[in-house]
Amino acid sequence: MLDTQGMLTATWELPEQMEQAAAIVSGESGLDGFCPKNGFDNVVILGMGGSAMAGEVAQAVAYNKTAVPLNVVRNYLPPCFIGPTSLVIAVSFSGNTEETLEAVQRSVQAGASLISITTGGKLAKLADRLKAPLIQLPTEIPQPRAGLGAMLVSILLSLKQVGLLDEVEEWILGTVEHLKTKRNRLFNQPSELARRIGSNIPLIYGAEPLGAVAAKRWKAQFNENSKTPAFCSSYPELCHNELAGWGQNGDITRQIITLIQLHSGHEHPQVETRFGLVSDILQETVADIIEVRAEGEDKGELAQLLDLIFIGDLVSVYLAYNLGVDPGPIPVLDEIKVKLQKTATAT
Repeated sequence: MLDTQGMLTATWELPEQMEQAAAIVSGESGLDGFCPKNGFDNVVILGMGGSAMAGEVAQAVAYNKTAVPLNVVRNYLPPCFIGPTSLVIAVSFSGNTEETLEAVQRSVQAGASLISITTGGKLAKLADRLKAPLIQLPTEIPQPRAGLGAMLVSILLSLKQVGLLDEVEEWILGTVEHLKTKRNRLFNQPSELARRIGSNIPLIYGAEPLGAVAAKRWKAQFNENSKTPAFCSSYPELCHNELAGWGQNGDITRQIITLIQLHSGHEHPQVETRFGLVSDILQETVADIIEVRAEGEDKGELAQLLDLIFIGDLVSVYLAYNLGVDPGPIPVLDEIKVKLQKTATAT
């Protein structure tokens, strides 16, 4: 098993990472009195890759719990509505993500308030210069995607401290408790799922808002950890378009596609019915259909969403082992960044 950066260990330690991050944020004083007198009208989380994924998890669990819109932006440009009553939470594990840095600068110029979440880099320096709150991430995490727990906890507690979310500490405590229990009785489920996927291309379906985010996370983890193609889509939307595309090429897709259906436990009854209908329709069109159901119902939505993510992260690492690839390094993505830096310097 080739794992030069210890990705499996980092994945298994998700609950401890969340606890560590909660302790770090609780010790921060930069957020005291940070909220303007009349509050914020909107929140924008800026990030890319695993950093943005932490924002999407926060957005999903806060979906019907915040009185103001919460948006996740993966881009160089912030939305045009950014202004003095906007809260921008910039999440960049390295602190040097060029898209995020440019969006932060534009947001600050528009008058937005800034909270930065990073291990350092240019974002930390910018926060220091602006005297904006800075939440420091643990530096021992091997890759940004392995830091989901720390970034997520930092976002949620920031929203709590500025008065936009309640009961966050209870959500985190319940989730940590659940993940530790889950870990102790997982046995060989992740490795067995990895074996079933084999060399097939995973296609992951989940329902909005929770399951869809989990599906996107599974897809990205297969891409980065397993170095394999993977695709995702969400209910109920896929029943209005994507499903029609399975009418052709069944002789090909049944040899190379494994469908993975993620059930969060919070699906609308009609959406749950769609899961079954889609499985019936696609059973002759794909190689295998895997159903994964979240546990942790007694601990709430965050616990159930991270339950799905925890399993998917482990499956992707075990799949990397099975395929003989190192789950840590991502040389092709690093190469893109280096070439972009050269282009930016030249211009």
